[in-house]
Amino acid sequence: MPATGPAAPPTTRPGLSLWHRFLRSLHRRAPAPAPAGVPREEQARALLAVLEEAVAAQRPADAAVAACGAPEGACGQAAQDCSRAGSRFVRLRARLWDLPLTDPGLADVRARAGRLLAYDQWMLCQALNLAFTVHPDARTEAARLQLNGLGRPADDLRRLRDSLQARDRRPDRPHLRGHAGGPA
Repeated sequence: MPATGPAAPPTTRPGLSLWHRFLRSLHRRAPAPAPAGVPREEQARALLAVLEEAVAAQRPADAAVAACGAPEGACGQAAQDCSRAGSRFVRLRARLWDLPLTDPGLADVRARAGRLLAYDQWMLCQALNLAFTVHPDARTEAARLQLNGLGRPADDLRRLRDSLQARDRRPDRPHLRGHAGGPA
């Protein structure tokens, strides 16, 4: 018979299910197999569209992480912004892994982008943990004050997107110019 009363260990801790969901979201899903005959150009356009959206999602996420490190302390709006940004990154990573890519180079770009988006999710979680800790102390506060955004991995994702754009806008690929809203 399980122990009851005040001495019984809790079966769940607050936030534990959120942590488990976060860890499950990081689990790699097997990429979707590409239908036969999908041209590389279409695969590249689909990947580039997801990367464009991911880069656009980084601006509010960066601001949310910076708000968690504000000297005057984080507010409830920062928590909501982090939550929204984290949800958006989860959906983007799902879309990324659902892309049917057959080209090995594009599959490598997808894997790298997936790792960078996972970092963004992790950073949002850590910012929330530091800003809204249950046991504040001097070390936690010092770490919180160091938060100023997503950091270098966000820049890496932008560079990855830019390199894919540049690679697919080469002169030997004129049919890809002007896609994804970029200049022709």
